[in-house]
Amino acid sequence: MNQNDTNFYGINFEKIADTIIRLGVLFLLIGWCYDILKPFVLIIVWAVVIAIAFSPVYERVVRLFKGRKVLATIFVALILLIILVAPSILITQSLYEEINNFAHYYQTNEHLIPPPPETTKSWPTITKPIVEIWSSASEDLSKVALKYTDQIKIAGAWLLLSLAGIGKGILQFIVSIIIAMGLLLYSESLIKVSKNIFIKLIGSNGEHYAEVTVITIRNVVKGFLGVALIQATMIGVGFFLAGVPFAGIFTIICLFLAIIQVGIGPIAIPVVIYMYSVTDATTSTLLAVWVGITLISDNILKPIFLGRGNPPAPMLVIFLGAIGGFIYNGFIGLFLGAVILTLGYKFFLSWIDMEDDEPKIEELQTEGLQIDTEE
Repeated sequence: MNQNDTNFYGINFEKIADTIIRLGVLFLLIGWCYDILKPFVLIIVWAVVIAIAFSPVYERVVRLFKGRKVLATIFVALILLIILVAPSILITQSLYEEINNFAHYYQTNEHLIPPPPETTKSWPTITKPIVEIWSSASEDLSKVALKYTDQIKIAGAWLLLSLAGIGKGILQFIVSIIIAMGLLLYSESLIKVSKNIFIKLIGSNGEHYAEVTVITIRNVVKGFLGVALIQATMIGVGFFLAGVPFAGIFTIICLFLAIIQVGIGPIAIPVVIYMYSVTDATTSTLLAVWVGITLISDNILKPIFLGRGNPPAPMLVIFLGAIGGFIYNGFIGLFLGAVILTLGYKFFLSWIDMEDDEPKIEELQTEGLQIDTEE
């Protein structure tokens, strides 16, 4: 009896030791693979998001090219790269010219900042410190710079880091678009693999969660990120045509505010007020009208892209996702954070509402989520 017990415990110990060694080797391999891919994780995840969001458009382009996927892939990639690179070049060129002008005016002691107009005397008392700084800067910018040296250093360092992060983010976007096009080219086999992964991880409801993932990503990209990009483009065009100083920086800030759902108003409205004080009334009025149209467009575009019903997530989720993503992952995190946090929010709600029977995808449509029936 004792001999049998000894053999039994010996066999169990061997099995346990064998399992621990196998798990150790597996975790080592997984950790090693993660370390290798760590520099590319954000790029790959964003590439997956782009591929999912643009797959309906890609399928239409494939039909337009009569099934020639390679040509369709190259065409879509070129369009996306042009949309990304062309505004980036214009904004960079604008920043370079404005910085050169700033340096020139500062060195020659010319008036870089125009004096505040007479209308500022009737402004509320709370704006008095701003008007005083404005007036001092218009008379002698160097004195103001010396007075606020510490604040300018902090703001300048933050601005340089932000611009560097934006440059890095644009490069990551370009690589993500290229990878996304490769994913779309082999989308049929990848769809099967992704569904199998969800089923393996979650079980019988895996296919449901795969559909939730696709629907949520498309709605967030279209309804929030897409609208923010359109608004930023509209306001940027207005700034450039009106000759607004540092139009590139203001456009980027407007894009940031639009993504976090604050809106472009906090930047666009002061810019319009400033333009009334430094340029002719016609240009300023046209800019004001264009800013008004851009502000209203948010209420028109979101219902079109999201459809009727509730948005895929509360504004607070989008706000926290965009801000947290930007702080944690930089410029690309501004876009990706909103998608990932919204996806987690939808998974959490689906898990709470999950029943024994597999949920029907049609139920998601009542929440304002639209399914591409062509897939």
